Amino acid sequence: MPAVTLTPAGPFSLASGIRFLEGFGPASYDHAADGILRLAFPADDGASVVAAAVRQEVRADGGTGTVRAEFTVHPGTPHPATAVTAEAAANQAVRAQLARILSLDVDATGFPGLAADPVVAGLTADHPGLRPVCFHSPYEAATWAIIGNRIRMTQAAAIKARIAHQHGHRVHIAGQTLHAFPTPAALRTITHVPGLTGIKIQRLHALAEAALDGKLDAPHLRALPADHALAELRTLPGIGPFSAELILIRGAGHPDVFPRHEPRVHKAVATAYGLGAPTTDDDVTQLAKIADRWKPYRSWVAFLLRVRAHDTSLPGPVRHGSPPSS
Repeated sequence: MPAVTLTPAGPFSLASGIRFLEGFGPASYDHAADGILRLAFPADDGASVVAAAVRQEVRADGGTGTVRAEFTVHPGTPHPATAVTAEAAANQAVRAQLARILSLDVDATGFPGLAADPVVAGLTADHPGLRPVCFHSPYEAATWAIIGNRIRMTQAAAIKARIAHQHGHRVHIAGQTLHAFPTPAALRTITHVPGLTGIKIQRLHALAEAALDGKLDAPHLRALPADHALAELRTLPGIGPFSAELILIRGAGHPDVFPRHEPRVHKAVATAYGLGAPTTDDDVTQLAKIADRWKPYRSWVAFLLRVRAHDTSLPGPVRHGSPPSS
């Protein structure tokens, strides 16, 4: 089985990421407690499916260990290049996608320096090494935004899981069977999903077409100024300001965007900094100015604030995870 190695630049804990996924509704993550992160997802090429088992080295000195992922690529269409070239290209593509999913494509050596802010210091102490665990792709983030619009989180998660089981590729990885969400080509053939309206099905088809046309390409979205990327995303059917931010931040993995349309983040920021509840656009602008202290990791600190807010809202033992709104 092929494998790739990722060397974190700055703090990173795979165990913290797994704990987060256990409470993250869209992931429906409930795997063996053996320190292995098992993933199955449509590849960025829009046709293949990847199954991966991710592990992190445990270092005796307590330092940040290397991350190793063993994986299998299930191709959707024949690759025109030679077998050797195709395998090398696939390995590199999987490595890049896994790095983005785990936020390991970002140099975080400067992140500990944000601890000069007492709020950030408390967040990193409570969640050591936790980086945002992203959707597998902007495509999956966008489909989640459509599925989850105006329905309960638990209902949306169940629908997404059912779509994966009924229409996605089944894979075996590290002793377990997983179902990947359908590739864009497969999604556009689905005509009925219990719990989804006809307009949602139409919008999912449109997003599948957009993904196949390259309009949900993560490197492209990350390369644009954030405002331009968000404007592009809002041209897609069913994607409003909140969903566009979700796709850019949690789908494309942009590390430095303050979400201006996510009230739960705004409330979490105001609470952390001892401010009144934000109710106006001017209040949000003030919060965005506070977030400027977190550059170039504004998305990351907002993520940690949401994790904290979610943890403190749960009864009983603290759980890790912060499902996004739809």
